[in-house]
Amino acid sequence: MMKKTIIDLFLIGVGGLVFSIGVNFFIIPNSLSEGGILGLTVIAHYLFGWSTGLINLVLNLSLIIVGYKFFERKIMLYTLFSVFTSSLFLHITESNRWMLTEDTLLSAVFAGLIIGIGLGLIFRAGGTNGGTTVLAQIANECLGLSIGKSMLLIDIIIVLGSVFVIGIDKGMYTIVSVYIGAKVIDFFVEGMDEKVAVFIMSNSADEIANNILHSMARGITILDGYGGYTGDNKKVLYIVISRTEFVRLKKLIKEIDSQAYVTIHQVHEVIRKGYKASIAEK
Repeated sequence: MMKKTIIDLFLIGVGGLVFSIGVNFFIIPNSLSEGGILGLTVIAHYLFGWSTGLINLVLNLSLIIVGYKFFERKIMLYTLFSVFTSSLFLHITESNRWMLTEDTLLSAVFAGLIIGIGLGLIFRAGGTNGGTTVLAQIANECLGLSIGKSMLLIDIIIVLGSVFVIGIDKGMYTIVSVYIGAKVIDFFVEGMDEKVAVFIMSNSADEIANNILHSMARGITILDGYGGYTGDNKKVLYIVISRTEFVRLKKLIKEIDSQAYVTIHQVHEVIRKGYKASIAEK
């Protein structure tokens, strides 16, 4: 348990460092902005010249104090550690800031990638990005919006507000950065252990099921079904596997029944003993 905690805290620290590099080496030198509390931090820096580390710390701690009841004890501790390390690294890298590229589009793309990697590491370790999470929880409580929609709404409002400071063109580049960052975060939180659900309809269902059980050593569910047009009874196979395992499964199905009907659906979370828990449950 102690070893896992140390690893988690190390990942949060690394995530904070990477995050700060994205802000101070790509966002600010090219006059871009961001969504969430980071967006407010950057805008305040542009307007008043205040330290990004200090602004980030004050804004996030203020919101965490207001919304502490929304956090479990472990997540609260990890979040506080995340906020302090991110703010510290923002302050340190701020004094060594330089422009790596003058191309605004490249800056937006790499800012999204680097900030996404940083926040992805923090989320993967069980921490959060602090203030935005609290605002999303409050919107969920007061307006009934989902956490995901609330965070998206907050990002949109802050990015739109930043247009008055950085201009429309830079605002549009900021949207590119935010979108890329969100996709990278999704990859770290879900994609590194991405699962897919596969439905298989075949006249050789028993043979396919037997091969999956023995050659892939994976469990499978067999459902009773019937054709809507023919009325014939059919067996439907259902299995949840990783995306990398699907390549092997597809080859196995094709060798047995090249005419099999197969559908694939992305799975966001699997809750059951034997499967890895979601990040939110850590």
